[in-house]
Amino acid sequence: MGVRRTMPFDATEVWGFLVGPGLPIWLGETQLGDVGDAYETVDGTVGELRSRHEELRLRLTWQPSGWGHDSTLQITLRQAASGTTVAIHQERLASADERAELLEHWRGVLDRLEAALRSR
Repeated sequence: MGVRRTMPFDATEVWGFLVGPGLPIWLGETQLGDVGDAYETVDGTVGELRSRHEELRLRLTWQPSGWGHDSTLQITLRQAASGTTVAIHQERLASADERAELLEHWRGVLDRLEAALRSR
């Protein structure tokens, strides 16, 4: 499952926002440590940072509270003619219903990220 949106900002600005003040918008209230470090959000989502390529990609496991399994979440930035494309891809989902629910969730996240970047 994946969603993407091109936003009129350069990749450096988008990256800094994603891993800084925008982190609660897409991941929740937490801190991302180094590759291999676990994280837990205030609302109980847990996971591990699997890879981090500055201004390009984050890959982590993601398991909300109440789920019996984790999934793999990847956020990738790509330079576009009109700014930066933010792509969110999620793997290892349990069902079509889970995919549909998360498709809607991540579309909303992109809406909130773009709005927050515009209001800065």
